[in-house]
Amino acid sequence: MVLSLSLLNVFTVTAGLAVVKLTPDRRLSPQPPSVAERDLVQAPASAAIAPLDPGSGALPDAPVLAGRLSEIVGGPRSKINAVVIDAATRRSLFERQADRPATPASTTKLVTSVAALVSLGPAHRITTQVVQGGSGRIVLVGGGDPTLTALPARQGVGHPPWASLLELAQQTATALKASGVQRVMVDYDVSAYEGPHTAAGWKPNYIPDGEVAPVTALMVDEGRVSPGNPSRRTRVSDPPAAAVQKFARLLTENGVTARPGRRTVAQEGSAQLGAVQSPPMSALVEYLMSESDNDVAEAVARQVAIKQGRPPTFADAAQAVGQVLAGMGVTEGITLHDGSGLSTRNRITPMALAHLVSLAASEDHPELRSAITGLPVAGFSGTLSPPRFMSAESLPGLGVVRAKTGTLAGVSTLAGLAHDADGRLLAFAFMAGDGKGAVDPGKLDRLAAAVAACGCGNAPSAGG
Repeated sequence: MVLSLSLLNVFTVTAGLAVVKLTPDRRLSPQPPSVAERDLVQAPASAAIAPLDPGSGALPDAPVLAGRLSEIVGGPRSKINAVVIDAATRRSLFERQADRPATPASTTKLVTSVAALVSLGPAHRITTQVVQGGSGRIVLVGGGDPTLTALPARQGVGHPPWASLLELAQQTATALKASGVQRVMVDYDVSAYEGPHTAAGWKPNYIPDGEVAPVTALMVDEGRVSPGNPSRRTRVSDPPAAAVQKFARLLTENGVTARPGRRTVAQEGSAQLGAVQSPPMSALVEYLMSESDNDVAEAVARQVAIKQGRPPTFADAAQAVGQVLAGMGVTEGITLHDGSGLSTRNRITPMALAHLVSLAASEDHPELRSAITGLPVAGFSGTLSPPRFMSAESLPGLGVVRAKTGTLAGVSTLAGLAHDADGRLLAFAFMAGDGKGAVDPGKLDRLAAAVAACGCGNAPSAGG
């Protein structure tokens, strides 16, 4: 989406999550979208999406672009690693320690998403099911879907329809009553995942602060204590136990008296009593990228491990992601310990991030399209909603830049795409901070905006 600010003094642009209006005095005013506007821009995850146009404009003059970006980066002591490449040819246009690994924070989700779309495919879904157990017992079997919800369906919630625990309870109750069963114990199976519930490099406050739930194969509403109240981020201490308690209550409400039981492993070939599925992987990726959802990212990484025949642990998920990327020719510059980017031990180079962005935008990889459509739009959606890209210096990137953000203490990152002023599609990655001091994400916005504003395809070879 390319916007012209010079020809119109009043316009409205929708991007699914926000509307920005340019008033006659040229002040930008973010406003929430109407239902009609939101419905207009949202498309089914399965809808065909054309590959991004690499643009017919000339390549930017690299020295000119470098001069503009270097002015923003600052002197040699500035803690910013950066790269800009042409998305079509992958020719490097600007580098600053582009091959030096840095802490990626949530730009890790770009890596996880690409690996998931390649290995599992955009149509893959995660199944939660209920099967017959022993005498008088049934088993709720988690498949690793953290978006399984006990909330009733609602319009305009900003995400695809999640798998419903209410529907699963209705299916199960119907099947039980049809066989004359009126009372059951509900056991639960979380064997789809293995290993610890937290990753190497996670800080002790992540779970208490609600940044993420303990990673497990069974949870409801991402393990939130108050899923209907977005201002409360607290998570339950035992997501599987909380899930089975909710499910037993729902079964009782549907006419089958139920009590929560014990942890078990369902017998292979047990009769299925009900099943629900997550949205397709394409929709999960779009959501986790736009909203930077840690729980969904970790679930997606585990699904990659399962697909690759590895144990579904943090360590093996990281290795599985690397295995998939190696098959795409991305063999260097990525060291992972989780799928979300919460780990302070993750390391990725700017060049690796920019390479993955350009691959996802390529017409050679239509299966990766949702990794691009999930990127937040500058100043409009997801983690790039206002106040991002609202300063005078970053305004040229408004609506033009699409990028994944990353934020940890002392770290800020931004990796994505922009059509420059000549219409050429460029991929970039900017990674600031070493975890030891304050960082300014606004500087990364200004760098991305400078890429978008660079109409320097026909500029002289030097100067600015």
